[in-house]
Amino acid sequence: MAELPRVPPEMFRFATTERADLHTALLHVLGTAAERLEPELTAGELRVRLRASGWYAPVADHDLTTALEQLAGWRLLDVIFNHAVGFATAEEYERRNLRYTLTARGEAAFAGLRHATRTLTSADALHTAVHTAVLDAVADRLEELDALLADPDPGRDRRVFTCLRELESHLDGLRHDTVRLNGGLRRLLRAESSDLGTFHETGTATVAYLQEFVTGLDQRGETIARALRGVAGRGVGVLHTRALAGADLPRLPGADLVTPWLAARTAAWDELRLWFDPDPASGAEPRLRRLREAARAAIVSLLQLLDRVTCAGRPSSGAAADFRALARWFATTPGEDDAHRLWDAAFGLGPARHAHLGHADAELVPAGASWAEAGPVAVSALLRSRGTTERMGRTGRVRDVAALRAERRARAEKERAGLEAAWEALATTGALRLSRLGALDHDTFGRLLDLLGRALAAPPDATGLRRAVTSDGRVEVVLRAPDDGAVAVLRTSEGWFRGPDYLLDVRSKGGHDHRRAEGT
Repeated sequence: MAELPRVPPEMFRFATTERADLHTALLHVLGTAAERLEPELTAGELRVRLRASGWYAPVADHDLTTALEQLAGWRLLDVIFNHAVGFATAEEYERRNLRYTLTARGEAAFAGLRHATRTLTSADALHTAVHTAVLDAVADRLEELDALLADPDPGRDRRVFTCLRELESHLDGLRHDTVRLNGGLRRLLRAESSDLGTFHETGTATVAYLQEFVTGLDQRGETIARALRGVAGRGVGVLHTRALAGADLPRLPGADLVTPWLAARTAAWDELRLWFDPDPASGAEPRLRRLREAARAAIVSLLQLLDRVTCAGRPSSGAAADFRALARWFATTPGEDDAHRLWDAAFGLGPARHAHLGHADAELVPAGASWAEAGPVAVSALLRSRGTTERMGRTGRVRDVAALRAERRARAEKERAGLEAAWEALATTGALRLSRLGALDHDTFGRLLDLLGRALAAPPDATGLRRAVTSDGRVEVVLRAPDDGAVAVLRTSEGWFRGPDYLLDVRSKGGHDHRRAEGT
């Protein structure tokens, strides 16, 4: 059972004291200096570089000395005495002769500080995106390794080593970016920002990125898996042996650097397979496929969340809200006439519904005559009871579709019988050459071409067999290329077909002969 990694309890104590800011600034100055190949600095040089690193508060000599002593007490710094320089006073001794450098624990603390800062400043999902260019780079490095292993020249071992290091670096970046992307997406889905506009823009941009990311992801994964199998076919042990030769590790007495180096390479290769091409016997799913499913689920969740946010920010369109708005308009009308016009516009009330009726002879009534002076007109009794002046006829009879259903059922049964007859003609009790199928009718030949197309589209397994099933999952075809290069000619009622004389095995998905399944 693997032990959990343990961190020394004093390693990050510098971040919890009253002088945490000064301790952090000193570690940053020493770590940056080490990157510039200046591993040792005096107290005076540290004071000068503190201001350059962003520390502008004045630091007394006592405070600086105390902070350095605390860091040294936590075993983050080494204090080195320079014997080549003389001194006259104790102050000059500390200023000129004592030099400070990071220990291994101090370098680890500085790396953790930098990683924590970078993670906190890039917590947004878009800032930690998993770029498809990394997947393309992984495929390129694997294809290059395959080509390098094909060349036995020892002079290529150094390139094998550097190429393997680049591959592991891309894998490490993919792993870290995936973790941070998932965390960023979870935080985005839980966000309850008051600025709905900003959230909407961020969510829309994230959805657009995820949609572009999942496009072609399966194809990239298959390309990497194929390249992985190509390198594995040349021998993973050969790869690591040649990379070890190209690494040119130092030979130190009493120290074994080879064993941990090979263990690290083996672990990285196993993780690479878990990402793109896991062992089929383990039943594990490639992590890239799980990443794709997580991205698709995030797209759906983000779209639903954006829809809810959009609806929440939109004013209500219910009747109660409309009446409240209308009441405000009535309250602000200048006069009664304006209120009446608003009433007419809002409710659309007009004269009685029979006012459109006219006299049988419209020429007898002047156009300017008042309704009170004009003669009466006939009004249908249906206008009051049903709101219409016309009597509606009976609804037409519903067409009887029994005959149509019977015709469709008969056609479906005929098609199914033709399909069963085609499978019956193509069913085999074992591997059979195409040339032995004999003459085929046109429909059966079409089913044969469909089976051949499905099988040829499937990748061959380790034994060279190609397997495929029909769309309904009932029939399985197993195809093997001819070893002798034979050619088959099949004749149908529409012509003849010429192609490789494949070994064909057509059977039901359960492994039984179709004739036996049908009881014939």
